[in-house]
Amino acid sequence: MKFPIGLRTSQQAALAGFASVMLCLPVGALAQTAPAPQRAAPPAVRQKPASQAAVAPAAAAPAAPTTQGLGSAKASGGDDVIARVGNANVSADELRAYVGALGAREQAALAKDPGMLSQAVRTLLANRLVLQELVAKKWDQQPNIATQLERVRESALVEIYLQSVSTPPENYPSDDELQKVYDANRAALLVPRQFQLAQMFIAAPSGDKAAEEKARKILEGIQARLKAPGADFAAIAQAETGAKDGGDLGWVAESQIRPEIKTQVMGLAKDAVSEPVRLDDGWHILKLIDTKASYTRTLPEVREQLVQQMRSERSAMMRRAYIAEVQKQHPPIINELALSSLFDNSRK
Repeated sequence: MKFPIGLRTSQQAALAGFASVMLCLPVGALAQTAPAPQRAAPPAVRQKPASQAAVAPAAAAPAAPTTQGLGSAKASGGDDVIARVGNANVSADELRAYVGALGAREQAALAKDPGMLSQAVRTLLANRLVLQELVAKKWDQQPNIATQLERVRESALVEIYLQSVSTPPENYPSDDELQKVYDANRAALLVPRQFQLAQMFIAAPSGDKAAEEKARKILEGIQARLKAPGADFAAIAQAETGAKDGGDLGWVAESQIRPEIKTQVMGLAKDAVSEPVRLDDGWHILKLIDTKASYTRTLPEVREQLVQQMRSERSAMMRRAYIAEVQKQHPPIINELALSSLFDNSRK
C-alpha cells in the first residue's frame, strides 16, 4: 500500500547501516541487501515484483565467530564479551547501546528474529578485522586518506546535529492529526478487488504453425479431461502443462490481470473454469478459486505506517526550516566568476 506521501523503511538495511556507524569509521558496512528470488509471473497476469529482501554479508565473511571461552570473558571495562574474532571484541554494553539507538520498528524486528542481531554482530566483527589490518598498515595516516576522513567526520557531525534539531516531539502526530491525514488519503487506501486464480498455459507463439498445431492437440486433450465428472484442475494442469502447484497463481489484483483474461474471470462463478483464451503467447485456461471484494484499509491497519510517514515528513520540514534560518542569519556569498573559472580550468 502506497500513500501519496513517501515511505522509506527497511529494517534489515537499517540494521546493517547501524552496525557500520557504531564503528565511527569510514569503513563501509559489509552487509548489503539483495532481492529475494521471485517466482516467474504467469504470461496472463502482470504481477508486481516482490519487495522482500534477504540480507547477506558483502565481504568474504570470516568463519562464524566462535563462542568457545566467551562465557566468562570480560571486556577491558569489566563488561561481558558477546563475541570475538582475532583481537576484535563486541561487549554487552556495545550491543545494548546499538539496540537502544534503533527505532521502535527495528527493535521489534530484533525481538522477533534474533538472527538479525547475530548478523549485525558478525558485521561489526568483520569491520573490526578490516580496521585492524588497515591500522597495522598505517593506511589511515596517508595524507589523502586523512583528508577524506576529516570530510567524512564533518559530514557525520552535521548529519547527527541536524537529526537532533529536526526530531518531531514524541506526541506527534496526535490522534486528531492522524485522523485528518487518514481521511485525506482514503482514496489511496483502497484495496482493489482480488481474484484467487489457477491457470493452465499452453505456449503457442503467433506465427509458429508447428507450435500452434502442437498446442491445439494438447488443448483438445485438456478440454476433454476437464469435462469428465470430478475433473481435478490442479492435477490436469500439472500433468498436461507441467504447472507447479497445479497452476495456482495465488491472489491477483484486478488491475494486474490482462483485459482479455479479466473479461473471462469476471464472468465465472466460484470454482468454475473459463473457456480457452488465445493471446499472442499461447492459450490460457483459468479457474476462479475465490474472490475478495475491494475495501478501504482502516486506520488501525495503517496506523503505524502512517505515523512513521508523518514523522518523517515533519522531520524533513523541520530540517529545511532550520537550514533556511541559519542561511538567513548568515547569508552565503559565492564568487560565481571564480567558481566558473575553476571548472573551466579543470576541463583543460
